[in-house]
Amino acid sequence: MTSKQKYRLRGVVVSLNTPFDAHGKLDLESLGRSIEMHLAAGACGFLSPAQAGEVNALTLAERCELIRFVQDSVKGRAEFLAGATALLERESFAAAEAALKAGCRNVLVEIPEPYRQDRAATLRFCREFASLRMPILTIQDLDWNGAGLDVAWIVELFETIESFRCLKVEVRPAGPKYSAVIEATGGRLAVAGGWAADQMIEALDRGVDIYMPTAMTALYRRVVEAHSAGQRELAREWFHKILPVLAFTRQHLDISIQFYKRLFHHRGLFTTTVTRKPCLPYDRYHEQYGNELIRYLDEIETQF
Repeated sequence: MTSKQKYRLRGVVVSLNTPFDAHGKLDLESLGRSIEMHLAAGACGFLSPAQAGEVNALTLAERCELIRFVQDSVKGRAEFLAGATALLERESFAAAEAALKAGCRNVLVEIPEPYRQDRAATLRFCREFASLRMPILTIQDLDWNGAGLDVAWIVELFETIESFRCLKVEVRPAGPKYSAVIEATGGRLAVAGGWAADQMIEALDRGVDIYMPTAMTALYRRVVEAHSAGQRELAREWFHKILPVLAFTRQHLDISIQFYKRLFHHRGLFTTTVTRKPCLPYDRYHEQYGNELIRYLDEIETQF
């Protein structure tokens, strides 16, 4: 069994939306404003580009440009997980190489979908990817409708890949997977929760370390800090303020992306609400209730 120590990151790591201008080009000025806002709200890290950032609608050159920009913008003020997920395996490796060249210490990769049900293919991909020698490797365990990677495979990867220090769990149901991974690795593998944010209190109770929302950073931070201080009831109170937004945005990833871009546009951070990936329609009923939720957030976020 490996004796490596746990990756000591705990708190809110923001999975950044990717802003575009009116012509559909990367809008780095808007992204910079977004990063500063999240830092002021208490983010301890960032992830980009990933699913919330429409990663599969970006070219390799754009992904590398985003990685360099976020790395330069953060300037050591927070952790940066450089997203190397891509539809093509060679592009994942190229994005990781660009991240390492830019000085990133933590690289996140999603295992290609064809490999996820094949132990040998999963192990081969992860070991080859880790051979790029990033200081910290974060693996995204993504399965929108199932349990994701076999826990025994995760343990084998953890025990044999020195850099593998963090697992981002996005499966259904997430709770039992969190507990199984934490128990199987003796609590030495840092576990992050993403899409299952509507079970956040349960995740905190189970010992999840990192939470990866796209917005409401200050609210998420308050939940984490209250729970960490042993004030579970206060954590629940703050979490219940987030729930109306989660109930709306967790309908579908496309609704989430479109809502949060509208929130950031409303707050003067993004110049447009343009999306690049083909999205489900955001119709007039979404607009109506989404605008009500934006006003709700404006109201409750003035409380601190």
